[in-house]
Amino acid sequence: MFNKTKLQKGVHLYIRKTEQFKTVNVTIKWKAPLEQKAASERTVLANVLEDSNAKYRTQSEMRKALDELYGTVLYTDVSKRSAEHTVSLFAECVNDEYFEGEDIFKQLWQLIQAVVFEPNVKDGAFDQAVTDREKRNVRDRIRSIYDDKTRFAQKRMLEIMRPDQPASVSAYGTEEAVSSITKESLYQTYEQMITNDLIDIYVVGDIDESEIIEQIKKYLPFAARDVQKLSAKTDTYSVESVKTVREQQDMKQGKLHLGFTTPVTFNHPDYNKMQITNGIFGGFAHSKLFMNVREKESMAYYANSAFASHYGIVYVTAGIDADLEEKAVQLIGEQLTALQQGDITEIELNQTVALLENSIRSANDSARSQIEIYDQYKELDEHFTAEKLIEKWQSVTLEDVKEMANTIQLEVVYLLSGKEGTSK
Repeated sequence: MFNKTKLQKGVHLYIRKTEQFKTVNVTIKWKAPLEQKAASERTVLANVLEDSNAKYRTQSEMRKALDELYGTVLYTDVSKRSAEHTVSLFAECVNDEYFEGEDIFKQLWQLIQAVVFEPNVKDGAFDQAVTDREKRNVRDRIRSIYDDKTRFAQKRMLEIMRPDQPASVSAYGTEEAVSSITKESLYQTYEQMITNDLIDIYVVGDIDESEIIEQIKKYLPFAARDVQKLSAKTDTYSVESVKTVREQQDMKQGKLHLGFTTPVTFNHPDYNKMQITNGIFGGFAHSKLFMNVREKESMAYYANSAFASHYGIVYVTAGIDADLEEKAVQLIGEQLTALQQGDITEIELNQTVALLENSIRSANDSARSQIEIYDQYKELDEHFTAEKLIEKWQSVTLEDVKEMANTIQLEVVYLLSGKEGTSK
């Protein structure tokens, strides 16, 4: 899918030449260890780099420069995967071939160069006003989780299940860490990111590969760096007893989150089997959780499961009336037991494979999705293709699903409910 070029030690370029899109998509990813305080600094830094730079001093100047490139889009974001924190820069512009003589792509590289290598810095510090504004924006983003009760309940469940571990560390950091950021510390974080981070650069579009390589060498001259590959601990957790935690807030609907542990992780040879197992358990509308907990028993407003493969966690989320907690937990457990006993049909298996296959094929319709999927799966296979993944799903058997289900153990039950929602 992508052709790899080593630009420097720790700096790699991945190009996918395709006539599928009329635009060219560029993504730069800086990857470093996931740490709570550093995550806060890097999140604010991502916002500051997007805001302005030494060449375009204000947001309006930056927007004007993008508009003059026929509506080119450029923005930043942060994410986490395993024990890794990633700052990403995304850019998309129209293909040069539609505007003869414009050389839009060269101008895009010059713009990205300004964002990356010419920050709005004076005397070893970022602009105070910009820093303060982006700190407020990041604090608001972190606080927004408290207004989304489902996200908050998931956050609390992970904190209880894996305290101070990558699974429960936010990619945005914490409000306290954001508050402690200074314009000087932010510049130090910038220098560390540019100098030390593992860097992956992606380009997707109908482009000349050799020309792209030369342009990137010219406009993005990253130095070599020593980088160690990071991954979350994959310890096997032994569950001696299930931990139950109940908390209350001003709200109506109860949020029931169940955390299950499994030794099967992203790097495990049975990873693809667990993807199928999760799909049958609660990943889709035909799943056991949806059909039996939500539809048949009307026990939940919603009920589904997800497989956090990098952390060896399967979790179930359900919206319930808080006084139905015990019945809901029992019914959810019964669905897992059914899988463990082999109560699975070929129809359930085939539907799950078909839906997973459809999801990976539809993701191929977006250049950014192609990049994000490859960026993840290249850790397993640098020659990854969607077809290879689909073949693995298609080879999963009913016995495989039963085997995977028997590795899943309930570890945490967390209920967030209204203050009048339960007497417990």
